[in-house]
Amino acid sequence: MSAAPDKWRPSLGLFIFAVLTTVAVLPLVGLFFFRLYDNQLIRQTQAELIAQSRVLATIYAQEVAARLGSGLTLGAEVPPGVLPDPGDQVTPIRPALDLTANDLLRRRPDARAAPQAAEPAYVEIGARLTPIIRETQKVTLAGFRILDPHGVVIAGRQEVGQSLAHIEEVADALRGQYRATLRNRVPDKPPPPIYSFSRGLGVHVFSAMPVIVDNRVAGVIYTTRTPSNIFDHLYQERGKFVLAGLAVVLGTIAIGLVFSRTITLPMRELIDRAARIGRGDREAFQPLRHYGTREFAQLSHSFLGMAEQLARRSDYIATFSAHLTHELKSPLTSIKGAAELLQDSFQGKPGSLTAAEQNTFIANILSDTNRLEAMAQRLRELARAESLPQNERTGLAPVIDDLRNRFPASTISASGSLERPIGMSGEKALIVLSHLADNAVRHKASTIRLEAVDERTTLRLTVSNDGEPISAPNRDRIFDAFFTTRRDQGGTGMGLAIARAVMASHGGTIRLRPTDEGAAFELQFPAA
Repeated sequence: MSAAPDKWRPSLGLFIFAVLTTVAVLPLVGLFFFRLYDNQLIRQTQAELIAQSRVLATIYAQEVAARLGSGLTLGAEVPPGVLPDPGDQVTPIRPALDLTANDLLRRRPDARAAPQAAEPAYVEIGARLTPIIRETQKVTLAGFRILDPHGVVIAGRQEVGQSLAHIEEVADALRGQYRATLRNRVPDKPPPPIYSFSRGLGVHVFSAMPVIVDNRVAGVIYTTRTPSNIFDHLYQERGKFVLAGLAVVLGTIAIGLVFSRTITLPMRELIDRAARIGRGDREAFQPLRHYGTREFAQLSHSFLGMAEQLARRSDYIATFSAHLTHELKSPLTSIKGAAELLQDSFQGKPGSLTAAEQNTFIANILSDTNRLEAMAQRLRELARAESLPQNERTGLAPVIDDLRNRFPASTISASGSLERPIGMSGEKALIVLSHLADNAVRHKASTIRLEAVDERTTLRLTVSNDGEPISAPNRDRIFDAFFTTRRDQGGTGMGLAIARAVMASHGGTIRLRPTDEGAAFELQFPAA
């Protein structure tokens, strides 16, 4: 298997740290997004000033219209196209200030001395409007200036009698056009440090609403106000803000500890176990101390189970190879010695073998060859026995019929749930029962009894015979590969090892049961 490309990859700990850092920083990053709300707050302020100015402009226009008969003069005529169509039922003035479009102007210029004083009628109108603007200012916190047609202040807390006609927005209003601007302002007190996040905190919104009477400018409602700002509230509640920040930090730390407990530590321990298993440490197959999550527990169990199974398989192969080498060595040595003696005899060397001795050596060679052939056959059966099952199923009744045909000289009786399907092919079930029957016959059994009992998820089959009993010292060794008490009779010691391998590969078991006579085996077949 090719190795993964050798390139830098982030560790799981680094990845988790990056995620947690991102989570912790998100609330701080959110402060920068408050800048997007500056425009919205400014336009909201402009809309409020438009509404307030329009109400005062209507009252102002009514006062002017009532005094036109007394010789009150109006200002400039409104150019064509400036005023909306008189037939329109709705003529809204929409807020359009934009802090990001460089609409921010310098500080509002100071008022100047008026070239001429306001007419007494306008001064009277200003006096009548002063209580209204002061009561309005208490609620809206806006600043109001009422100007006559020449830009002279006739009502307001300050600058009464002075001229504002030189200010850009006022000049446009005196020509009949509504105008609003953003201007820098000098705050009454130093702003909190958090205000540096926003550009909209050091500005004033100015709104100049013309008062139109008979298509001429009768005056201007000049209003101003500082936009509302969310950072002022945050600064006032800075104690709670700090507590919220601490809660975020503590929450992030708690999440990090949970990640470490449930993912990082179990993964590091599993990596350490893998390294120890690679070094041959059999103690590494013990369960982990912490699993964290259900999926990681399943992964750990699967990995350690697979590693343990591979280790047992490796030990089994090493032991099996040692036994197989030993078993092959004896017949090969015998064949080689007999062949050398026969070769010397055929070449006429001194001490040549007699015809009877030659026949004896040839018989030994054939016997050992047959033993090697039987052993090769058993090895092929063992290889097939350990292959994984592929949705196999069969009933025991036809298998037992084939068993009777294979051992016609023995009396084979069967009873119980023989029709219950088992999770094994008929061929492999016959291999298991044939080896048990062959052992029974070779140990002088004349009767073989089979009894099947349905146990829902398994089928328990007891196979007993009336042959020679198994001695106590051999009872623990009969399933070992190459163990046999009939080696001089051609026994390979592979029969019961093959039977156990077949049962194990299909999820079944086989064991020797205690009995007073003969031998008895209990087999647990998985139900299909």
